[in-house]
Amino acid sequence: MAVPHVIANGREIATGFPCTLEQFLVSQQLLPRSVVVEHNGEAVPPSEFPRRTLQPGDRLEIVRIVAGG
Repeated sequence: MAVPHVIANGREIATGFPCTLEQFLVSQQLLPRSVVVEHNGEAVPPSEFPRRTLQPGDRLEIVRIVAGG
């Protein structure tokens, strides 16, 4: 039986479900306020991270925000 996963930046990552986007980010040691996320082709505002529910096979593109100069 296949392990449920999401595809993040082209990599399959085993994930426990149910899972919110925020829970997934934290499980990947990413601070939710330090990333920009696209979920199945749709940009997700950070305010939606705690409410956005992931499903097996969902695709995420995650970009870290880097400050500096």
